[in-house]
Amino acid sequence: MFRVLLVFLLIFGAQFAAAQVRIEKVTDGLDEPWAIGFLPDGDFLVSEREGVLKHVHRDGHVVQVSGVPKVHAEGQGGLLDVVVARDFAQTREIFLSYSIRQGRGSGTALAVARLDRSGKGLRNLRVLFEMSRGSSGGRHFGSRIVEAADGMLFLTIGERGDRPAAQDLGRHNGSIIRIHRDGSVPADNPFAGRADALPELWSYGHRNPQGMALDLNGQLWAVEHGARGGDEVNIIQKGANYGWPVIAYGRHYSGFQIGEGTHKDGMAQPAYYWDPSIAPSGMMIYSGKLWPEWRGHMFVGSLKFDYISRLAGAPLREIEQIKTPQTGRVRDVREAPDGSIWFLSVNDGAVYRIIPQ
Repeated sequence: MFRVLLVFLLIFGAQFAAAQVRIEKVTDGLDEPWAIGFLPDGDFLVSEREGVLKHVHRDGHVVQVSGVPKVHAEGQGGLLDVVVARDFAQTREIFLSYSIRQGRGSGTALAVARLDRSGKGLRNLRVLFEMSRGSSGGRHFGSRIVEAADGMLFLTIGERGDRPAAQDLGRHNGSIIRIHRDGSVPADNPFAGRADALPELWSYGHRNPQGMALDLNGQLWAVEHGARGGDEVNIIQKGANYGWPVIAYGRHYSGFQIGEGTHKDGMAQPAYYWDPSIAPSGMMIYSGKLWPEWRGHMFVGSLKFDYISRLAGAPLREIEQIKTPQTGRVRDVREAPDGSIWFLSVNDGAVYRIIPQ
């Protein structure tokens, strides 16, 4: 681990600079990193899209973990999110999302495994969920995982480039699903028991949600990619339809209008949207542990414009763009147990953390 100087090249940087922070590089040499998961002893895990999971020890030593599920690394697919279970100290379980081969196509899957005591291998890998078949190509896998306080698992799934499928309750495309930790379906899911819908669905009408987090009150939020404009921050409500591709705040890449406009009865409105698109990815809602003035603020990585967006307020708005030489294609943003803010730079193949000066 070594320190790098924080150079203030911020678009709205006065507030960030006033917080008296510095950025440290924690580790580098990563190949297209996708997610960070913190272990309780100060070590952490990093997933790489091509199918590698690395265990980075607090002394800087890096070990490649064996026993990772076979992934179908095509386009945006591969080994994606990694989440350390809340009860890891007792169970040693971690959750992984990834793209899986499905006949001639591919889809998003969620698995759980035990990290062995050596920290070098996964054991007892079990697939908890695999999305409905019928998708092909390498786009829009979603794949962000959240474990709620009650142990329920939420997983985002992109519409896989099949726009109408996001409005089809008989498919998982373009949805957020909710399952128990054993993979079973909760009886209180909004569509459980309906013959015309898949029981795992929690919300639908999403394009490609690549960030998701719980706020300090336990409310679920997600960020998703629009097309040409219209990236959204959404409050995720049980059974809600978020409108894709019927309504949107962007346009198709061809320049043509998407669907019917920006509003339609029965379809949820975003809490905030970006136009032009920033290509949002990892999302974190901050506890305020080290910087009380940021309590409850959202931090969202931008893959397109190389910054971290900080959002707050009612109505929600972007109040700062944290843009430094280290924020190149930010794929994930996480709060560490000590309150420091960590992020992944795809451009640098590195993990950084923001800490007090």
